[in-house]
Amino acid sequence: MVHLKIDGRVLEVEDGTTILNAARKAGAKIPTLCYHPVLEPYAACRVCVVEVLHKGKSDLVTSCNAGAEEGMEILTASERALRARRLNVEMLLARAPAAEPLREIARDLGVDKTRFPVKDPDETCILCGLCVRACEDVVGASAISFVERGTERRVSTPFGEESEACIGCTACAFFCPTGAITVEDMYGRKVIHDEMMLGPTTAIRVPIRQAVPMVPFIDKEACIHFKTGECRVCAKVCDRQAVNHDMEDEFREVETGSIIVASGFEVFDARRIPAYGYGRYPNVLTAMEFERLVNASGPTGGKIVLADGTEPRTVGIVHCVGSRDEHYHEYCSRVCCMYSLKFAHLLKEKTKAAVYDFYIDMRCFGKGYEEFYHRLLEEGTHFIRGRVSEISTLALTEKEEGKLIIRVEDTLLGSVRRIPVDMVLLAVGLEPDKAHNTLAKTLNVSCSQDSFFLERHPKLAPVSSFSDGIFLAGTCQGPKDIPDTVAQAGAAAAEALALADLGKVELEPITAVIDDKLCSGCQICVNLCPFTAITYDKEKGLSAVTDALCKGCGTCVAACPSGASYQKHFRDEQIFAEIEGLLST
Repeated sequence: MVHLKIDGRVLEVEDGTTILNAARKAGAKIPTLCYHPVLEPYAACRVCVVEVLHKGKSDLVTSCNAGAEEGMEILTASERALRARRLNVEMLLARAPAAEPLREIARDLGVDKTRFPVKDPDETCILCGLCVRACEDVVGASAISFVERGTERRVSTPFGEESEACIGCTACAFFCPTGAITVEDMYGRKVIHDEMMLGPTTAIRVPIRQAVPMVPFIDKEACIHFKTGECRVCAKVCDRQAVNHDMEDEFREVETGSIIVASGFEVFDARRIPAYGYGRYPNVLTAMEFERLVNASGPTGGKIVLADGTEPRTVGIVHCVGSRDEHYHEYCSRVCCMYSLKFAHLLKEKTKAAVYDFYIDMRCFGKGYEEFYHRLLEEGTHFIRGRVSEISTLALTEKEEGKLIIRVEDTLLGSVRRIPVDMVLLAVGLEPDKAHNTLAKTLNVSCSQDSFFLERHPKLAPVSSFSDGIFLAGTCQGPKDIPDTVAQAGAAAAEALALADLGKVELEPITAVIDDKLCSGCQICVNLCPFTAITYDKEKGLSAVTDALCKGCGTCVAACPSGASYQKHFRDEQIFAEIEGLLST
């Protein structure tokens, strides 16, 4: 440990600690521009200069790369240190007068202007080299470097052209202290709506903000280390050494007594309806993109803006995109109406935009939902009943120039209308996950006509599947909102716990039986059985039913060409006897 004094305060720090970090521990504020904790400091800006009294000598040193020594006395705001700091700031201002962080430090030091000649009043780069060092030392790409010498020195790519070594990681812009490097859209858009995610856009993140357990993961597609073999900044700053880039994916087999299927849903891809212009017009957004945009932790801080960064004056919300449509999904996605109403309310709350809501039928089915709909009517949302046929930029009048034109048949007025808006929100429907069919085959779970998992009974067994021990929860069973999903998840968990607590399983009393004398061994029943309850004995050349797996569906009975398969309590002789008994009475 090292003992020293900073601005009169005695301090004990670890050996090897820089003066800058020791001062911060003591609560002393030392300005700096070129320092970053994950990069080796080399005092390029020299704004962090302090006065050091040690061994009878007084020296000016840059605090970011000078180490603390035993018996040092450090003055962070002495007149000598402040004078040197002002001079360094003036020289930097002559180089980059438009750098706002530098101008803020200058104001704090009482520097109004520089005495040195200014070459470019719009320059923001102070030549600190953080971007170059980040690209070389952290990323390992070496796509940028210093070029020229003296007053002509600048940061650039080789020959000033686009570098093939650049991987687009934006580390240079991240480390730049003055904003001299920015990542701009090639089309000049301020906000790129269709590239927004629901979660953080960093390579290491938690799956969703409400994930349980709250454990982050590394996205290999976005992580710099997996592109260049360098970086590992996250591992350097993690005090608990919890980051391991060498871990591999593991597949484990676990024996369980019950399974709760909660595979969720996917949103309908609005590109499948080209008439709505999603993917072609930058201000046509899906519900998920708008949800991200309006979130306070989103890229715009919750501000609702167009692609050019301005606030919309008119917004259209289109219901039933991909739902209630014979060309895509005939079922109602159930949540679209209510989240569309929520969006309309947020637009009214955060902007002064006029909101047009295009609906087929307003389905406000839940507790307090109808009241919310009437609240939107009072807030001034314009509701137009009719399916939108087309969204285009083809202007027929001067008023429509530069707008998105929504063409819709207003069924209440009985006329076709053209509504010019600045932004369009598509209320996309819900559909099964991509791996839905594969999962259904793996778990041997039936699907309904709309491809969602089929429950055993819609009222008596809404969370049970036809396979014992496999329960359904959430939108894998059908479109539903959050309250219904939570209720069904609780019911599925209760069913699984009840099965475990019972300690025994009730078997189906009505199962199939195969008569060995009539069975020809054709194996038709083996291939048709949806519960894999029938096996084929090669030695005997006969099929056999496993009673514990059979559910008595009767598929094998109907398909057996020799009549060898029958259901218990439903043999032909029994049915005929019952009919005879009824007729005789």
